[in-house]
Amino acid sequence: MKEQSRIPTSKVQRASRFVRTGAKVGGNYVKYYAKRAVNPNHNRESLHMENAEDIYEGLSELKGSALKVLQMMSMDKNLLPTAYSERFTMAQYSAPPLSYPLVVKTFQKLLGKSPEKLYDTFSKNAKNAASIGQVHQATLDGKKLAVKIQYPGVADSVTSDLRIVKPFAIRLFNINERDLDHYMEEVESKLIEETDYNLELERSVDISEQCGHIENLFFPKYYPELSCEKIITMDWLDGLHMKEFMATNPSQEVRDMIGQALWDFYDFQIHQLQQVHADPHPGNFLMREDGQLGIIDFGCVKVIPEDFYQKYFRLIRKDTLINDDELDRIFYELQFINDSDSEKDKKLFKGIFIEMIELLGKPFHHDDFDFADDSYFKQIFELSERVSKTKEVRESRTARGPRDALHINRTYFGLYNLLNALQAKVVTRKPEWLRLEQA
Repeated sequence: MKEQSRIPTSKVQRASRFVRTGAKVGGNYVKYYAKRAVNPNHNRESLHMENAEDIYEGLSELKGSALKVLQMMSMDKNLLPTAYSERFTMAQYSAPPLSYPLVVKTFQKLLGKSPEKLYDTFSKNAKNAASIGQVHQATLDGKKLAVKIQYPGVADSVTSDLRIVKPFAIRLFNINERDLDHYMEEVESKLIEETDYNLELERSVDISEQCGHIENLFFPKYYPELSCEKIITMDWLDGLHMKEFMATNPSQEVRDMIGQALWDFYDFQIHQLQQVHADPHPGNFLMREDGQLGIIDFGCVKVIPEDFYQKYFRLIRKDTLINDDELDRIFYELQFINDSDSEKDKKLFKGIFIEMIELLGKPFHHDDFDFADDSYFKQIFELSERVSKTKEVRESRTARGPRDALHINRTYFGLYNLLNALQAKVVTRKPEWLRLEQA
């Protein structure tokens, strides 16, 4: 893969790149409508493929927030045409890497020495490159290490990048601008945290230690003395990412073991720690043929406020969904419906959110759940399609739901997509907070 010798860091440079990318996308639409004029049956697939390629190529050179938004969108497969989700998946662990001289410059500026003077060996070529940083392999005292280096300018460009990427997101997400602003506010706060590698190091050590008892999970050891605000050094973990792992044709038993580890990992974080690894994309996990699952990135961690936790998970209980008074109270408190809504809108949005909650909560209401059941994911896709085309939703002037729900919903549906890709059946163990409904 071609390396980058520089990253545009000024607002003018980055805005210019967005403008050029937007011009390419506009040109693609002109070509599409010209072909439609000749052939009314010409479909949009070629348009989607050309747009996906141009947007990825343009924004991948900017790194940072622009690329991270693409990464998030690739996880929300139900919101995007296939051409976009497949291309944007590359943003998860296969973006164009930085050239080695820029890596050396970063080390000398932050740690006072070049990589060769800090480690016994250090790979000049990045082993993985994603949205916020890239990973090199090193050795020290006989240990194989992974060294993650943040791209220059990423932390300083979060707010301006999100403002400029907004038009792309509006068109591709097919949602109204107010809802997107609500979404972007939460994304911005987490991205700012994600560029703080000191915070990531602290959380990595804390959560991996607290989850160390979970069966079939393994975590790297971290080295604070070789880390700083833009560099993290940890053990190198061997394993395969999802696509490569599934290509080895693992047995159902092994896929179920890994799926169970994933489920238990997220269940423990959300319901015991009340903070969660909120970035469940395939690039953050390594899988082994013996059923072991490695967790390698804690950059995006969502701390779950207690008040939100109690109300949100109360909704998943069946006794709440059939109690109109309590349901209305929680919907108002979580801002899913508002006093300014007409009775018609209240009924519409209440119905939509009940459907969403029932789908999200379905795995919890069974002792085990087969995530290979594509009919379940078809229901999710059909609901997303229907909601995105509903006029009242598109024209709503009110953002729906608390910001805290954005990362929790994304985490759960990201987890479900991983388990579906694994074709895994897991024991969901109807939890204690759901059993209370029977009391």
